[in-house]
Amino acid sequence: MPLDPQIQAMRDRRVQAATPQLYTLSLAEARAADLTAIQAEEREPEPVHTVVDRVIPAPGRNIPVRVYRPGAERVLPTLLYFFGGGWTLGSLDTCDGICRALANQAGVQVVSVGYRLAPEHRFPAGVEDCHDALRHIAAHPDDFGTEPAGLAVGGDSAGGNLAAVVSLLARDDSLGLAGQLLVYPNTDQLAADGSMRDNTDPWLFNHRSVSWYRQHYLADDADAANPLASPLRAADLAGLPPALVVTAEYDPLRDQGEAYARRLAASGVQVELTRYEGMVHGFFAMSGAVDAAGHAIAQAAAALRHWFALDAVAADRG
Repeated sequence: MPLDPQIQAMRDRRVQAATPQLYTLSLAEARAADLTAIQAEEREPEPVHTVVDRVIPAPGRNIPVRVYRPGAERVLPTLLYFFGGGWTLGSLDTCDGICRALANQAGVQVVSVGYRLAPEHRFPAGVEDCHDALRHIAAHPDDFGTEPAGLAVGGDSAGGNLAAVVSLLARDDSLGLAGQLLVYPNTDQLAADGSMRDNTDPWLFNHRSVSWYRQHYLADDADAANPLASPLRAADLAGLPPALVVTAEYDPLRDQGEAYARRLAASGVQVELTRYEGMVHGFFAMSGAVDAAGHAIAQAAAALRHWFALDAVAADRG
């Protein structure tokens, strides 16, 4: 189908304003422009019961996290959320609206993780931070008001990549996860598929955007084939937690995200795959401008409630 009318209107505004692509800016300019664009296309921040900034200790560093709790319950299942931005842009602020909405709609605690960014900290620094944050919370559930059995991971774009990779590492650690939320994830740094070739629109996220981020993230070309950078290239995907994979029709990452969903299913993993027609990369963060973003957030919240059996708990109480 053609671009969704709301996406087309957004593209038209970019053309009229001659908005530069992020990959044409300096790193500092791109980071500032990314946050400004996301905040302009989000709804007003939803109130949640509490929002607290904390740090998680890790060897030689502290990992900043932001904890969203939708209610006063002492113990809540927890989603660790990893923001997007090509491992180069993004922050706890760029995913703030998403985390608030997921906490409220799913009724779960959301912990967003401020992992180190490239090129200052290249692969695998971001992977290490996300993995260490998960392991710390799993080892100290009382400190975070959760349970070891009540953990899931998720993220969009580069954050979806990190969620997929952390799911692989958690499996190898014998750390059970309830689910993995993968929103238009980058799963193959070497992808040269149809969606990568076809999405060349200079006013939207395109194949040049993907290349720019990859060049910042990977220190060595050989890292592109490492499963911790390209989870689609992992030898074995069996034993991973259930997954919701969300893709967008006009996204260079569409085919690799859908290929990952197919491989998960072929490996015996429970998978729900949804392609949002007429959508572009980044739409998940556009709830103030694009109706489909609200639908995708609601779908993600429903998946979280299912993985954590929250609807059954509510029915029992009812």
